[in-house]
Amino acid sequence: MEEKNNVSKNRWKRLIKKKWFFPAVYLGVAALLLTGVLWYQNIVNQTNDFAEDMQEQFTEHNKTAPDDEEATPVMQQQEVLKMPVAEDLQVEVVTKFYDYNASEEEQEQGLIFYQNKFSQSKGIDIVSTSNETFEVKAALSGKVVEIDQDPLLGNIVKLEHEEGISTYYASLDDIMIEEGSNIAQGQTIGTAGVNALGEDNGIHVHFQVRKDGTPVNPENFINQPINKIVNPQTGEEDDSEQVDEAEEENTDLDQDEDSDENTSEQEDQQHEEADETEEQEEENA
Repeated sequence: MEEKNNVSKNRWKRLIKKKWFFPAVYLGVAALLLTGVLWYQNIVNQTNDFAEDMQEQFTEHNKTAPDDEEATPVMQQQEVLKMPVAEDLQVEVVTKFYDYNASEEEQEQGLIFYQNKFSQSKGIDIVSTSNETFEVKAALSGKVVEIDQDPLLGNIVKLEHEEGISTYYASLDDIMIEEGSNIAQGQTIGTAGVNALGEDNGIHVHFQVRKDGTPVNPENFINQPINKIVNPQTGEEDDSEQVDEAEEENTDLDQDEDSDENTSEQEDQQHEEADETEEQEEENA
């Protein structure tokens, strides 16, 4: 056994003494290191390629995204009409808008009695169920175009909005905005107060909505987009135009029927005259 170990050691000694041994070892180690470096660079290149692909996909997505992002605000710009009070406030409409198309009972709720005379309400009177004052909010975003004081309606604020819509807030106590300023929907305009015309209602806000200067019933358009707010007179004109068109069509039909009847009568007369002529000829013959 010892002889075998000695033989093995002698072989390694003779091998180490060879001139090419250490250069061969160095070359082998260098080859391994070079292989490792090349392998690492390949991994890094693949990672970079993957990162570039991801970046390109992200860039392409961003190029198309702005159109979608721009389309979203357009839809969001269309506000809906809100009640001019805080959403969590318990309120009641004590005077309604006088609607000519409403029932007699509803029309009575839209009448205002002042100095032994009845007048028609152009808006609605809103009170808190607690009978206390409350903050009056902007029903829509808009511009403050008028702040005035009326002997009957009290302090008045007028806002103008898109689509030819304007809103009026009367019977205000404190006013917290300035004329000419732009305010957001839900921003506080002032606080509810009292006025001479709606004295029986106590602390309240008188709220009007107008389309192209014509008052409309606010309750019909609460939570509706402002482009849905229409002037009732416009609807009546459209109905009358449709009725006129129908009457014109009926008149045209009647005229056509009359002309057909006249034509048939003329044909019958011609046939009768021809028959009489033939009979006379036969008699003469």
